[in-house]
Amino acid sequence: MGGAMRAGVAAAMAVFLAVAVSGAAAALPRFAEAPEYRNGEGCPAVAAGVCDPGLVHIAMTLDAHYLRGSMAAVYSLLKHASCPESIFFHFLAAEAGGDGSGSGPEPEPELLRRAVAASFPSLRFEIYPFRAGALAGLISASVRAALESPLNYARNHLADLLPRCVPRAIYLDSDVLAADDVRRLWETRLPAAAVVAAPEYCHANFSRYFTPAFWSDPGLGGRVFAGRRRPPCYFNTGVMVIDLRRWRAGNYRRRIERWMEIQKEKRIYELGSLPPFLLVFAGEVEAVDHRWNQHGLGGDNVHGSCRPLHDGPVSLMHWSGKGKPWDRLDAGRPCPLDHTWRLYDLYIPSNGSGAASPASGPALPASLFSW
Repeated sequence: MGGAMRAGVAAAMAVFLAVAVSGAAAALPRFAEAPEYRNGEGCPAVAAGVCDPGLVHIAMTLDAHYLRGSMAAVYSLLKHASCPESIFFHFLAAEAGGDGSGSGPEPEPELLRRAVAASFPSLRFEIYPFRAGALAGLISASVRAALESPLNYARNHLADLLPRCVPRAIYLDSDVLAADDVRRLWETRLPAAAVVAAPEYCHANFSRYFTPAFWSDPGLGGRVFAGRRRPPCYFNTGVMVIDLRRWRAGNYRRRIERWMEIQKEKRIYELGSLPPFLLVFAGEVEAVDHRWNQHGLGGDNVHGSCRPLHDGPVSLMHWSGKGKPWDRLDAGRPCPLDHTWRLYDLYIPSNGSGAASPASGPALPASLFSW
């Protein structure tokens, strides 16, 4: 091959690679850079390593559709933290070429890394590729296709993916918004008998999270929850404090997966990743104040109707349910509380209009934080 031809091939390959990379990058939304937030007085000294005992560890998932929610969540957590530089984020993303969203191949974790770093240049974080194949044959059909995403089950693998030196983590869904200092939640006391702490909702009809076949089976039903510390109550898995060392010691991932296997055999529930957690932990959860999960703001799992906040103070809002604030805002049909979420939206529309303007940083009403 002559020199001219080799140069032509090289140039063609360079163009091809540039187009491929830009096309992959274009698959992700664009976001504005958030303001810098620094530690205040009394914060622990900032060290470089993830094993620093002064860190607050937060775990979330990352994917293309929910990235907009994740960015707003991170922004709100930093905004309201007393020691923002002491927060370390652990992001779980579908491995390259995997399908973590249920809607097609996910972007490379490296593209997600660049997107996060561009909006939060000083953020302390790591991205862990999650293999959807690890759940092969375990996920059952649910009432809503989004609930079947393998990334919904990534929380089960936190103890396997995060460094062993991380003693506990706060797991948060991508559709949350902090309105308080997350260190308060981090400092939740976990007694020796507890592995998970979360807000409980004992007024909810617990039986409806399982099928009649479950309750009528003599080997299941009430026998499953007999002998637990307290009567079983519903809790939402989108906000949890997890003791990772106790999780590993008790092999809780395997316990959850065993219920997923039984589900495949007997169809004992209709909702995706929540019921296995209830089967393992309901009645053993350490209760957290409800202010840390004002959930259900996305409406039910079918219609996504508007819902107001529950009574009482608010530390964290959660758009669980079908309706997501970014989707409703884009469709021109926002719910009243979606306008609060919009204050933290860093998304830059493709037409350049309506871009986020975070220079001064939004704030929520002080009345929400009364203790």
